[in-house]
Amino acid sequence: MRYITTIGEREFAVEIVDDSHILVDGKIYELNFDSVEDQPVYSLLVDGYSHEAYVYLVDGVWQVLMHGHFYPVMVEDEGEKRLRTSVAGSLHHGGEYHLKAPMPGMVVTVPVEEGQAVAKGDVLLVLESMKMQNELKSPRDGIVTHLRVKSGDRVEQHQTMLSVVD
Repeated sequence: MRYITTIGEREFAVEIVDDSHILVDGKIYELNFDSVEDQPVYSLLVDGYSHEAYVYLVDGVWQVLMHGHFYPVMVEDEGEKRLRTSVAGSLHHGGEYHLKAPMPGMVVTVPVEEGQAVAKGDVLLVLESMKMQNELKSPRDGIVTHLRVKSGDRVEQHQTMLSVVD
C-alpha cells in the first residue's frame, strides 16, 4: 500500500516494503520502530541512526515531537488523498488550531500573547518534559487566541494550551 504523508507543506510518497524497510520518495530505508513501555514514546532506528519521538493522534493528525521540534503529520492512502483533494478544492482550510501538550510537562515560557500575529514557524511556547526543553511552533500564520497557560504552569498530555486562528 502506498501512502501520502504530509508534514507541514511537504508531501512524501511512502510505501511499506516489508517489516523492516520502507520506500520514501523512491529511496529505501531500513528501520525498526518500537514503543517504549506504555507511553506515547517511540524508538526509531533508521539506517542505523537512533531517534526518540513522542507520537500521538489528535483529530486524525499525528502529533510528532522529535529532537525538540513539533511536527503535525497527516497520513493518507492514495485514494483518501485524491478524495480529500477533490472535495477540498472549494473549502477554506482555516479556522482555529489548538496547540495541545504533546506530553505532560511544565510551561517554561510563552513568548506570545493573546491578539499577537504569528507566522508559521514562530515559537508559541516552550515546554519542559523529561529534562528537555521543547519549542512548540506555529504550524501556520494567524492570531494567537485563547491563551490558557502561563510560565510555570504544569500541563497534562493533550491539554489545550493556546489557539491560533487565521
